[in-house]
Amino acid sequence: MPTENITISTGAGHELTGSLELPTGLVRGAALFAHCFTCTKNSKAAVAVSRALAAEGIATMRFDFTGLGGSGGDFGRAGFAADVSDLAAAAEDLIHRFAQPILLIGHSLGGAAVLAAADDLGFDRIAAIATIGTPSDVPHVLDNIDGDIETIRQQGEGEVRIGGRQFTIGREFIEKVENTDLLAEVGRIRKPLMFLHSPIDQIVGIEHASALFQAAKHPKSFVSLEGADHLLLREEDARFVASVIAGWAHRYLPLRDDWPMPEDGIVACTGNGKFGTEVHTKSHRFVADEPKSYGGDDTGPTPYDLLNAALGTCTAMTMKMYADRKKWPLEGVSVEVTHERDHKDECDHVEAMQQGNQMQALKRVITIRGDDLDEDQRARLIEIADKCPVHRTLEGELHVHTALGDGSG
Repeated sequence: MPTENITISTGAGHELTGSLELPTGLVRGAALFAHCFTCTKNSKAAVAVSRALAAEGIATMRFDFTGLGGSGGDFGRAGFAADVSDLAAAAEDLIHRFAQPILLIGHSLGGAAVLAAADDLGFDRIAAIATIGTPSDVPHVLDNIDGDIETIRQQGEGEVRIGGRQFTIGREFIEKVENTDLLAEVGRIRKPLMFLHSPIDQIVGIEHASALFQAAKHPKSFVSLEGADHLLLREEDARFVASVIAGWAHRYLPLRDDWPMPEDGIVACTGNGKFGTEVHTKSHRFVADEPKSYGGDDTGPTPYDLLNAALGTCTAMTMKMYADRKKWPLEGVSVEVTHERDHKDECDHVEAMQQGNQMQALKRVITIRGDDLDEDQRARLIEIADKCPVHRTLEGELHVHTALGDGSG
C-alpha cells in the first residue's frame, strides 16, 4: 500500500507526525486511527488495521500523540485532554482532504480519546466509530502507571514507568486524566458504534466493554476478541480486528455516486500507487497493479495477468457450458495460461510477421477432470476450447481505436 508521511499542526504550537495509508486504487472513504497509551503509530494494531482498511479502499491515517514517536510536545504534561485535541487536529486534516465524513478508530486509551472527541468534532462529520480494548473510565489508565501518583500531585511532577518506559509526568497530566466522564460522552454519540474487546484482556478488563456498550445508543455492535491480548501482539489477532472493522465500515462508507460504472466495457482509473489502477465494470470493481520487483505495490493482478485470465476463464466457462448442455460427466476444468513475448523459436510461420514486429503467444494448458468421460468426449472438449469467444477475438482481426474523452487536458 502507498504510505504518505503527514505533518499535523496543533493549537499548542507543536507538530504531530502521521502516516496515511492510501488505497492503491480510488478512495471510497477515510479513517483515523488513534493508538494505545504510550504506543506509537507504528504499533502492530495501528499498522495492521490501517493497511487492511486501505486495501478495502479506505484511506487511513495513523499518527503519534503529543510527545510520542515522532511528534513534538511534552507527553508528561499533556494528559488526556491533549490527546483529544490531537485527535481533533488530525481529524480536521483528514476531513478537509477527503471532504466527507470519516471513520474514527481507537485502540485502548486512543479509543477513549476517539469517543471523547466525537461530540466536539460534530456528528455530521463522522461516519462511524470503532474502539479496541478501550477503558470505560479514563482514570483507569492511572492504574497502569508505576510510580507515586500522590507524591506527583503534591510536588507537581515526578518520574514514572509506563509499559516499561521511563516518563516524567506532571500534576496537570493526572488532573486531565481524572476529569473525564467517558460514559456520559458515549451516551451523547449518535453514530454507529462498534466495541471490540478480548474477554481475557489483563490490562483493560472485559467489564469496561460492557459498560461502554450499555451507555451507547443504537446502532451499536460488540465483537469478542477471543484469545487476544490487550496490545494485539499476535499477528492473527491484529489481522482479525482489521478484517472485522474493514467489513463493518463498508456499510457506513458506501461507494460514491460519482465513481465510474460503465454501461458497457470497463473503465480504468489511476489510483495512488505508482502503477495501481482501479478497474470498474458495470457491477464490479478491482485493482490492477505491478509486482514490487517492477516498482509496484503488488495489490492486484498485472495487465498481462488480466489478459491471461480473460482467455483462461472464457475457455473454462465455454467447456463447462458445452459439457452441461451435452450432460457429460465433466467434474471440472483447470486452464493454465502463460504469455510468451518472444515466440519465434517455436513458430513455423515467422515469415508471416511484418518486419520489426515481435511474435508473441499465449500458451494454454488445459486439465480436464472427470473419470467417466471417454476419449472422444475429452477430444471434443479440447476442440470446444478453441471456440471460446475470447480465443476467437484474440486470433481474429483485432483493432484498437483511441479517442480523447470529455474533460481531458
